[in-house]
Amino acid sequence: MSEHSRNWVDRCTVAVLLFDAVLLAILELLFLPSYIGSVQFPVTVALAVFTNPLLVAVAGRLSSNGLVTAGPLLVWFATVVVFGTMGPGGDMLLPAEDWRSYLLIGGGTLPAAAMLGIIRGKQPRTR
Repeated sequence: MSEHSRNWVDRCTVAVLLFDAVLLAILELLFLPSYIGSVQFPVTVALAVFTNPLLVAVAGRLSSNGLVTAGPLLVWFATVVVFGTMGPGGDMLLPAEDWRSYLLIGGGTLPAAAMLGIIRGKQPRTR
């Protein structure tokens, strides 16, 4: 595969990763108030803990640019904040007084930020 077509495929893959981050954030917000029986069980937090670092790692393999590598995390966070506070019909999907909201934000950002640090630490620095 030529360098030009490889670069194009990498850019399309990064765009798909950003779209995945948006979809995952919306799904995680919608299923955050899940219950198993009568017990609150936010299973989407586990999904965020697993998928966000994975998206960052794949973006880091495709580009050495720090903004591209952090793109899935930034898009996920922006989607959670925007759709969580300005939900459909004025509903708040991410209430400030609910422990599940904090758990989703922490579980989605902290492991992905750690992965971002790992990826950026392994990439060679250019001066």
